[in-house]
Amino acid sequence: MQNTPAGDRRVALLTLGCARNEVDSEELAARLASDGWRVSTDAADADVVLVNTCGFVASAKQDSIDTLLAAADTGAKVVATGCMAERYGRELANSLPEADAVLGFDHYPDMSARLSEVLDGRTIESHVPRDRRTLLPLTPVERRTADVVVPGHLTVDEHTPAHLRGVLRRRLDSGPVASLKLASGCDRRCAFCAIPSFRGAFVSRTPDEILAEAEWLARSGVRELVLVSENSTSYGKDLGDPRLLEKLLPQLAAVDGIVRVRASYLQPAETRPGLVEVIATTPGVAPYFDLSFQHASEPVLRRMRRFGSTERFLDLLASARALDSEVGARSNFIVGFPGETRADVDELVRFLEAARLDAVGVFAYSDEDGTEAATLPGKVRSDTIRRRYQKVTDLVEQLCAQRAEDRVGSTVEVLVDSIEGDEIEGRAAHQAPEVDGSTTLVDGGLDLATLRPGDLVAARVTGSSGVDLVAVPEKVLSPAARRDG
Repeated sequence: MQNTPAGDRRVALLTLGCARNEVDSEELAARLASDGWRVSTDAADADVVLVNTCGFVASAKQDSIDTLLAAADTGAKVVATGCMAERYGRELANSLPEADAVLGFDHYPDMSARLSEVLDGRTIESHVPRDRRTLLPLTPVERRTADVVVPGHLTVDEHTPAHLRGVLRRRLDSGPVASLKLASGCDRRCAFCAIPSFRGAFVSRTPDEILAEAEWLARSGVRELVLVSENSTSYGKDLGDPRLLEKLLPQLAAVDGIVRVRASYLQPAETRPGLVEVIATTPGVAPYFDLSFQHASEPVLRRMRRFGSTERFLDLLASARALDSEVGARSNFIVGFPGETRADVDELVRFLEAARLDAVGVFAYSDEDGTEAATLPGKVRSDTIRRRYQKVTDLVEQLCAQRAEDRVGSTVEVLVDSIEGDEIEGRAAHQAPEVDGSTTLVDGGLDLATLRPGDLVAARVTGSSGVDLVAVPEKVLSPAARRDG
């Protein structure tokens, strides 16, 4: 494989973890393609397999390692990058000799040259991890001028206005939904979370950059934008306007071709009434609240270095439902955090039973390297954590299934995602991609043969299974551009 002409060099990009990583991979794909690499997502026919790893929790790290090992079996050169590579650097390289290189975020601007060196048999020194929060000024408004690599924020030419310069992104799939990065990093200090240490301090992208990328995505056939970051409710604080997201959402919804904009990763303590109103009432913005509650017991939340309580969280949900009774809501929760008692679990159960959430993720606590929680006393026994995890998981499955059943008889707006044979799958406004279930469209209204991915239809819900819905499409609200022939 050595001495392959540059234009014939093939790289497969494999992405693990969250939607933020997907955006980063598409930035890397654009860089590599512009330098003549043939970019795909198929490791079977690649000279180099570039694995964008996840370093969030133990299971995600294991998935990353398994993917790297499987890539090595193809005979291609294997390079690890992304969060796990950034977080562990040389330690990962020493423990995983199957990887030909471990590259951190600082390698992104020169990724093409680094992969060429790997393919030519040269050794690249693995980076030494550092706390990326220390690389940016403490004051948020001073961060724009810092010369620090932030994946997903790099541009082709920063001196050219955003609407005139090319977008540094190459789509790796052709579906009607795409993630759009608002910001990177986080300034919060949640005791259980290591992400800020390797993703860095919070940095917003400017509205003109985001709008230009949204327009580019729309021209490529995207119909729904999913806004992603580590903490979307902080958007704009480093640009001098902490209410900037409230202004940006209607602008994104007005982009020609976009029929739905979905905000994700909302921090409850920062979700202001004005933002609630914009999300719940703006046409084209999904009335959907992805709220990071994590627990409902006030003592546990304080130990987590978070704010809130059952009553405050219920009030927040009530304020959204007062504007639109059908708003969607999802959240994640950790059980077994150090010091958690039976009474704390009972309080979490009380909240869940009252919250009427559409989708819930439950995580069993485990110590994470470099976090405050790993050093806290009062560790809960592993068998107790397993019991509590199972109890809460069983409960939320029942509650979310009931919430879906409550929607039977209502009319929902469904974006058609995929059509395979006779199966047409889409998502209602309360269903985010990958995590919140889907809606199957069935006969009884419109001719199903006329539907295409990207169509937005009004559909009457006729049944449910778990969090998934079954619905009959009754009207096309906005057809996707037809590309037949």
